[in-house]
Amino acid sequence: MMKNFLSLGYWFNLRPKLFTDLTLKIILAMVLALLLLTIATAVVKKKWLKSIYAGFWNNIYYFFLTNFIIGLFIIFFNYEMVPLLSARFWLLFWGVGIIIWLVFVYKIIIKIPQKKALMEKEKEFKKYLP
Repeated sequence: MMKNFLSLGYWFNLRPKLFTDLTLKIILAMVLALLLLTIATAVVKKKWLKSIYAGFWNNIYYFFLTNFIIGLFIIFFNYEMVPLLSARFWLLFWGVGIIIWLVFVYKIIIKIPQKKALMEKEKEFKKYLP
């Protein structure tokens, strides 16, 4: 199994076989987790709508929602055995996309203390204005 997993023929076969039971369960669990996280972040996003954390919650909500939809497409196309759209390299693209998106989320998190300090300075300045 591991020999197949590490071969180029496994990842770039345009007509792959169906997912094994274990692989399907793992991907379904991941998609279900993404759905639950989408719902949770939608609730939290509404709470933090007018704060400095709004950009972070908005970005993370769309991260979970987009990856949930992509996961559903991957499962659907594999189940239907659509030749090009069920290829395994889509899983690689999906994984790389997740990593890239998380880097952008991290950059947003890094900027939050700077925004907080700027807001404090602005608040301090505004208390002297009429």
